Amino acid sequence: MFHLLKYYTTESVTAGHPDKVCDQISDAILDACLAQDPKSRVAVETFGSHGTLMMGGEVTTNAKVDYKAIADKVYRDIGYTDPLDILVKIVQQSGDIAMGVDTGGAGDQGIMYGYATNETKEMLPLGVVLAHALARRLEAIRRDGTLKFLRPDGKTQVTIKDGKVITALTSTQHAEEASQEEIRTGLIQHLFTPVLGSLEGVEVLVNPTGKFVLGGFAADAGLTGRKIMVDTYGGLMPHGGGAFSGKDATKVDRSAAYMCRFAAKNLVANGYGTKVLVTVAYAIGRVDPVMVEAFDESGTNLSEIVAKNFDFRPLAIIERLALRKPIFQQTAAYGHFGVPGRSWEEVIKI
Repeated sequence: MFHLLKYYTTESVTAGHPDKVCDQISDAILDACLAQDPKSRVAVETFGSHGTLMMGGEVTTNAKVDYKAIADKVYRDIGYTDPLDILVKIVQQSGDIAMGVDTGGAGDQGIMYGYATNETKEMLPLGVVLAHALARRLEAIRRDGTLKFLRPDGKTQVTIKDGKVITALTSTQHAEEASQEEIRTGLIQHLFTPVLGSLEGVEVLVNPTGKFVLGGFAADAGLTGRKIMVDTYGGLMPHGGGAFSGKDATKVDRSAAYMCRFAAKNLVANGYGTKVLVTVAYAIGRVDPVMVEAFDESGTNLSEIVAKNFDFRPLAIIERLALRKPIFQQTAAYGHFGVPGRSWEEVIKI
């Protein structure tokens, strides 16, 4: 049985956060490869810092991709205008890894988790849903000009106690001329109230340092895969440590985590529990997982039901969830789960 918290804090970040810029660039490269060659194998990491962006990793693909152009477009589309020196060190995938993957085996060893709860319509913890909702809206009111002083970089956070929000926080990059009072007033009106409703009893924190003018790579380094808790369950559930972005679906860090979520969500949707955690583990190059296990909130073992209804072999996951399509850049901000239309969010009858 897993521990269920009644008092916890979760966070999210905007698409302009340095780590998320890197995630989106890595996934944009993956999508570009898959669009031309659906069987592309991609493992691309991106690192950005103070005017420089470096992409490294391995690919096996017939696609012809302009890595620099993709990275620059993602960066500009997010809203950054400063110069960026882009370096590329992407090579052919190791033959030692390819040997096992070519036969349908897992692209790496590792442990993946999936979780679902009936406490929200997204089947995610309330704090996770609200932190992402705040971050999405923070970006939306920047892009549509509602608050003209907003800039791309930002973070959100909520603290939940006994099912209610007691603290809500945002740190947002802003124009130099904007005062702290103007920023706070604008965000209470256009961000916190629309997302959270009444703020009675909620401590609202806005830019606690008092200033956030420098953002993005001008203020901080960014790296692919450094927001794995934001990407998943907000730190409330275990995580095997493997990041998602920049990896094609032969990498079970990504595909099996999606399948675990798919299984957990459908166990809850079909009445097998109100909260369900699914775990799977793999050995590199091996087709069958070394373990698959599932429990509900009371500790009831649901592993046999999972084994009967969900196939965790890597190629079976790819086929079931249609993971050879260029769908991944859209997942690289605001969480991979709880978003309608994604194949691993589909509810089926089991």
